Amino acid sequence: MARRALITGITGQDGSYLAEHLLEQGYEVWGLARGQANPRVSRMRKLLSDVRVVRGDLLDQGSLISAVERVQPDEVYNLGAISFVPMSWEQAELTAEVTGMGVLRMLEAIRVCSGASRGSGASRQIRFYQASSSEMFGQVSETPQNERTAFHPRSPYGVAKAYGHFLTQNYRESYGMFAVSGILFNHESPRRGAEFVTRKVSLGVARIKLGLASELRLGNLEARRDWGFAGDYVKAMHLMLQAANPEDYVIGTGRMKSVRELVEAAFTAAGLDWERYVVTDQTLHRPAEVDLLCADPKKARTQLGWEPSVSFDELVAMMVESDLRLLSDGGDPDQDSSWP
Repeated sequence: MARRALITGITGQDGSYLAEHLLEQGYEVWGLARGQANPRVSRMRKLLSDVRVVRGDLLDQGSLISAVERVQPDEVYNLGAISFVPMSWEQAELTAEVTGMGVLRMLEAIRVCSGASRGSGASRQIRFYQASSSEMFGQVSETPQNERTAFHPRSPYGVAKAYGHFLTQNYRESYGMFAVSGILFNHESPRRGAEFVTRKVSLGVARIKLGLASELRLGNLEARRDWGFAGDYVKAMHLMLQAANPEDYVIGTGRMKSVRELVEAAFTAAGLDWERYVVTDQTLHRPAEVDLLCADPKKARTQLGWEPSVSFDELVAMMVESDLRLLSDGGDPDQDSSWP
């Protein structure tokens, strides 16, 4: 009988790649969606016809219990979140409810449905993956960052993710649940939302190349991040739930690039000189900046055998080429993308 997985946030970048990977592994895949009329759900079904959809909302405890009871999953991947960091200052309460408290509600749903009680372990073990974030490190105390590095989040999003991370550890220790967190560093793809800086850059380059724009406005060009390909990172999520013991892992490439280097690579991929088109805009800076993030993925490499396969330059070129095709075909990046 095929293993069964339930994915929250299935219509997002990570959810789509994870669903594809699990289907290739022979899983029966279910996606949690707030409403069946959601147009993103409809597009997902056209592209991944084998994915089943169950109603549920990370803001509603009862709906999550009903979803887990209906699906009876072997594995739950909690990827649902308010994930655009700048928005978390504008909608801090909603970010806390979805990105933070949503983890508690899903853990409780699993605990209730599996019959776990304090100190006894789950009678029917459902393995749980929580999507933690490098934004939890924030103002870093050491570089690179590993599983033991202290957290100092610098945004409501990072704070909410830290809450969910510690809750996952707590339920593992309190109830014997197989609950793990993947501390993923920046991971991108052509399916990334248009509001994120990597996609903003690839779309901006494509628009300029096609004569649809004359400049690209960006904030802090000196911020440095560890960027990888989302399709690689979802494989690490799956590997974490196949391990013999539940443990948390840092996932990243171990190499930093600045936003300036991202911009240069993107314009180079299109045969353009970035300095002719990029304008820095102070209004696009964060209220509290995170200057650098760089992963130490040694534990994942040695214990899980995980390695990234797509380089930084390959990733950037992939995104620029995808957006050139999208815009050339008349697509609207705010309504359409490579997914879904």
